[in-house]
Amino acid sequence: MSTSKSKGHSVTIGLCFAACWLSIFSGGWITAGYGKDYLNADKQDIEAWREMKFGLFVHWGPVSLKGTEIGWSRGGERRGRTGTGSIPVEVYDNLYKQFNPVKFDADEWVQVAKDAGMRYLVFTSKHHDGFSMFDSKVTDYKITNSPFKRDVVRELADACHKAGLKLGYYYSPVDWYHPDYRTETHAKYIKFMHAQLREICSNYGRIDIIWFDGLGGSAQDWDSENLFKMIRQLQPHVIINNRAGLPADHDTPEQRIGKFQNDRPWETCMTICRQWAWKPDDQMKSLKQCIQTLVKTVGGDGNLLFNVGPMPDGRIEPRQVERLQEMGQWLEKYGRSIYGTRGGPFKPGAWGAGTYRGNSVYVHVLNWPAGKLTLPGIPRRIVRSSVLTGGKVNVEQTAESIEISVPQQDRREIDTIVKLELNGPAGSIAPVGMPSASLAFEKKVRASNVYRKSRNYNAAKAVDDDPATRWATDTGTKQAWIEVDLGDPTTFNQVKIAEEYDRVQKFELQYKSGSQWKTFLRGTTIGNAYSKKFEPVTGRRVRLNILAATDGPTICEFQLMASGKVRQ
Repeated sequence: MSTSKSKGHSVTIGLCFAACWLSIFSGGWITAGYGKDYLNADKQDIEAWREMKFGLFVHWGPVSLKGTEIGWSRGGERRGRTGTGSIPVEVYDNLYKQFNPVKFDADEWVQVAKDAGMRYLVFTSKHHDGFSMFDSKVTDYKITNSPFKRDVVRELADACHKAGLKLGYYYSPVDWYHPDYRTETHAKYIKFMHAQLREICSNYGRIDIIWFDGLGGSAQDWDSENLFKMIRQLQPHVIINNRAGLPADHDTPEQRIGKFQNDRPWETCMTICRQWAWKPDDQMKSLKQCIQTLVKTVGGDGNLLFNVGPMPDGRIEPRQVERLQEMGQWLEKYGRSIYGTRGGPFKPGAWGAGTYRGNSVYVHVLNWPAGKLTLPGIPRRIVRSSVLTGGKVNVEQTAESIEISVPQQDRREIDTIVKLELNGPAGSIAPVGMPSASLAFEKKVRASNVYRKSRNYNAAKAVDDDPATRWATDTGTKQAWIEVDLGDPTTFNQVKIAEEYDRVQKFELQYKSGSQWKTFLRGTTIGNAYSKKFEPVTGRRVRLNILAATDGPTICEFQLMASGKVRQ
């Protein structure tokens, strides 16, 4: 996985053989004469994958001995990228000689996934560091040449097949260890890469998922069209992600919840802590964060691939196991509102998210307003309502809105689930979102810094009322500001801010009076659900000034509200 959000630049490899392949097999080659579209999975396989909703991602390798990030902490040259890691290359590349995870138990890992309510598992067969966690015959840099000597990929395959857990393998086309990678002899690397994927797809039984991580490389860089054809011939039911230079079967937002998208499958990949590989005392997400991440993802019509990094001895860290078990206990009670559902018809928002199956809609209320929750109207009649999490509910429906009231004692801190039964299929309803209450919504905005000057992370993302997007700043940024122009002097008395990664340590809110910025609110940490009311302020230009942060601040939403009498 990437520790940054940059896709990186693609270095096109000018290969004679690749040019020949592409010229011969351009256009509709991939289906001609075969009767099968090798670039895309069959619809029924995609739908079966979508219905599972929740999977376990595992990043593991010899680097766990150091507790640093897999691949990215390796020193030396990163051909095709800039920068380098903190561990000298001669040290990193020899860690496998000390790697002997004698407590690794594939059956135990699979049981952890099943106890968490996960329906599939994806394991890193080879990361950017080039180390193979399987007994590949085309390299000596592999797990079976470590003191451990066992083929981890094989043991996981056997355990998943025995337990009925769907199985996938992460494979990085990027390889900073291989001597031919992104050199004038890159053709040799492509031959090596294809050979390894042939091994994976031939030697370990049925594989349901191949998960690439090409860091923005093009299809030509990996000869992906021929690669896909080989993979699907060997594994006809496999699902392939979008990180080998082709759109393939689904999108892969990383370390963030994807936006609502029901016209193309997607899967958020996210860590249970902060680092992909194991790190001692890494900050772990609370149960509330874990469950709400799953709910928001499924409510956006996506899947969640949730990552753990096992320890050097082969065990998944006990506290991570416990957190996953807590998720499983929640899903055992309320999984009917997650598994086999689709996102909608209410789009996710600050209040929560909606899921549906058949005639039933599950309203997941994660943040209650002061009184009742008001949702947009839908062209179906509600014939019955109940609270899946227990208690009473009152629902009032008009053509314009749906008002949901649940007594305070029946509201759950993590998720209050209200089930609405309709007089027809919910899938026929066009998804609807809540109208914005933010005075800053889609106003002109600018910022002191934008991550790699990327439009994907510009200041406008903080005022779009979409919690799946964000304004991000460059790594190492400790101070930053974002400024909203409301157009005219406007009175407001409340701010709501959603921050990712909890990096802000000190901030102030200011409005511009003449040529001076005046501070009207000060604070320390923000977090993902900051809300504060204050005495009414009137101004046109308003600034969130971040005075101290542990690293580049990342703000998903910056909202200014006028509540009560101020709104009039």
